[in-house]
Amino acid sequence: MPETRFAAACLQMRSGRDPGANRAAAVAGIREAAGLGAVYIQTPEMTSLVERSRERLFAQVTDEARDATLADLRETARATRTVVQIGSIAVRSGDKIANRAYLIGADGEILASYDKLHLFDVDLPSGERWRESATYTGGACAVVAATPWAMLGLTICYDIRFPGLYRALAEAGAEILTAPACFTRQTGEAHWHVLQRARAIETGSFVISAAQGGLHEDGRETYGHSMIVDPWGRVLADAGGSEPGVILAEIDVAQVADARARIPSLKHGRPFTVEQAGPKVQAAQ
Repeated sequence: MPETRFAAACLQMRSGRDPGANRAAAVAGIREAAGLGAVYIQTPEMTSLVERSRERLFAQVTDEARDATLADLRETARATRTVVQIGSIAVRSGDKIANRAYLIGADGEILASYDKLHLFDVDLPSGERWRESATYTGGACAVVAATPWAMLGLTICYDIRFPGLYRALAEAGAEILTAPACFTRQTGEAHWHVLQRARAIETGSFVISAAQGGLHEDGRETYGHSMIVDPWGRVLADAGGSEPGVILAEIDVAQVADARARIPSLKHGRPFTVEQAGPKVQAAQ
């Protein structure tokens, strides 16, 4: 019978423009977390490089087979005998870039990968403007992957705003939902905590989300607050604002079945149609 209790860790990072430095920070963080007893360790979105400039980004990014961060973190997973989830790295995908997560086994083998489905194309009240679709290609497939302790649902950052994705992952067997992120400070202050807790409560799942935090070299500011939330919506660990570091929490997968038995909303979903009520507007003749 598989072990249902394990220690999970999130690395909070402040990745910059130097992939080598970011890679070294991730390796050091994984080793630190493993030393503290974690057997599952997650890094944030864009672990290897945080860069707003499309030109600079394309100059640094290569294909999956030659990516040094993926290679080094696979070796680190093997050396520490831990399951490592790379929140995401940027890899070449045709004339665009994929924002891709990797789940790496304790033997260093890639167990699963996932390309971010939802791209962040927004204009914020602060004047910040983001058009991920200009640089990135969106994924087309949701992913649930097996670990020695539980089934994981893989998502990235902006995906957290799409609850149907998380319900679908839970219905497909996910007991732990993951949402590593590079969340902007402004939107994070408004919504990050409530979104993490809501996705956990709605699905009766653990939610584990490593995050970028602080002022980055490219000028963006991210919210931090890497989090681990239990299936009842309780925050088990929160890294706080901007400082890099490691957080840990004990995960008891049996709590998933307990939460879903207490509030069996995953079983109660029903198909429906939407009807627009009220007076109909006559089309102009």
